[in-house]
Amino acid sequence: MSDKQLKGQNFNTFMKGIWEENPVFFQLLGMCPVLAVSNSVMNALSMGMATTFVLVLSSTLVSLLRKLIPKQVRIATYILIIATFVTVAEYAIQAISLEVYKNLGAFISLIVVNCMILGRAEAFASKNKLGKSILDAFGVGIGFTFAIFCMGALREIIGNGTFAEIPVFGENYEPWVIMILPGGGFFALGVLLLFVNWYQQKTKKGATK
Repeated sequence: MSDKQLKGQNFNTFMKGIWEENPVFFQLLGMCPVLAVSNSVMNALSMGMATTFVLVLSSTLVSLLRKLIPKQVRIATYILIIATFVTVAEYAIQAISLEVYKNLGAFISLIVVNCMILGRAEAFASKNKLGKSILDAFGVGIGFTFAIFCMGALREIIGNGTFAEIPVFGENYEPWVIMILPGGGFFALGVLLLFVNWYQQKTKKGATK
């Protein structure tokens, strides 16, 4: 295989997680944190970065140990690896910003049971070399962060009239408070999925002409 073909494969591996196999928009994975903590841009970005951190490091370690982990205990081993990095992320967030840590609450610990992370460990990292596993994890992590950021931006702008706590519409704007409440998460997700599906169908129709 030529270097050009190898680079093309690596690029596709990276980009698939961002768009084609986006864990939120197309696979509907990790819905619990997406709906729960996406009521502001800062909360969304913090959760996205924490999840990406755990995803990349756990995929790295699983890929390195893939030939040493017995098949009979592989899932338990993956969960142990993921839990270790979740603990690191939890303490790091607590040290950097106690306010963000309180806002995210128990959902940091729940990264351990995020099926997106366990799924990448089982379906990809355990079957591929280190380089491809890291690229895949980064792609999926960035895709997840992008999706939850879109949720956070939409909900905060409409529900609070701000973007990253910066006023957008001025003092006369009447916030649509339901958007920053739990029900607003379902509404925002529905709007974004509608847009993504519309765009995907439009792209497919354009490609067939």
